[in-house]
Amino acid sequence: MFDAEIYYERLVKYGKVIKEKVDFEPELAIVLGSGLGDFADNIEVVGQVAYKELDGFPVSTAPGHEGSYIFGMLDGIKVVALKGRIHYYEGYDMEEVVLPLRVAHILGAKSAIITNAVGGINENFNVGGFMVAEDCITAFIPSPLRGPNIDRLGERFVDVSQIYDKGLIVTAEGVAKEKGIDLNKGVLLQAMGPHFETAADIRLYKMLGADAVGMSSVVEAIACRHMGMRVLNLSCITNMGTGISKTELSGEEVMEIANKVSVDFAKLVRGSIKGI
Repeated sequence: MFDAEIYYERLVKYGKVIKEKVDFEPELAIVLGSGLGDFADNIEVVGQVAYKELDGFPVSTAPGHEGSYIFGMLDGIKVVALKGRIHYYEGYDMEEVVLPLRVAHILGAKSAIITNAVGGINENFNVGGFMVAEDCITAFIPSPLRGPNIDRLGERFVDVSQIYDKGLIVTAEGVAKEKGIDLNKGVLLQAMGPHFETAADIRLYKMLGADAVGMSSVVEAIACRHMGMRVLNLSCITNMGTGISKTELSGEEVMEIANKVSVDFAKLVRGSIKGI
């Protein structure tokens, strides 16, 4: 049974341990998904803490996800980059999946830019292009808010009518237009993974109004909104969904495309910081 009090005490404990290592209060948390690991090189780093340095902290096991907090300045903003994330498919409970972002908020972050790799469902999208989420479908994953509410973090029943910040979406669109980057708006659906979706899944998701599907980030946005944070979700279209794609899908393909367009992805993320 999930114990909200014990969980909150863990968040506070991790916050204290991290502050003892790096005395820094971030304004913005940036979750670096597939292909964006090198984005941290843009940060004027003042300190770094690996997840494995924190006793009992969930550790990233997915390829390309280092699992560390990187603190520093980026274009005049105090940021903490989450270099690698925790996925539900790795076997963690959902409250553990969102724990790194909750700790980032405890440390001071009031906004979050969440990035991830996704499969395209909207056939007008291009592989190697990007999508900014304007809404999401949460029906296929457990809520990270399940169980007793953590009252010191947020309300029991959270309004998610504007789960993604409209002002930040406008900023991202402006950056894409200025930089000539292929960016569409759309609805993001999170599936459990780690297997790719079947062709029937994709047909169902399309009927429900999803434009892209991934294995992360939606639950992170829910947790952020629970804590009153502004959220921007930027996704890289690394493949088209099963049944739309003409080739078999693979994790290697996802990483290959994500790495190929990482420069544009980094420009999009960095430019969007202007809206914070």
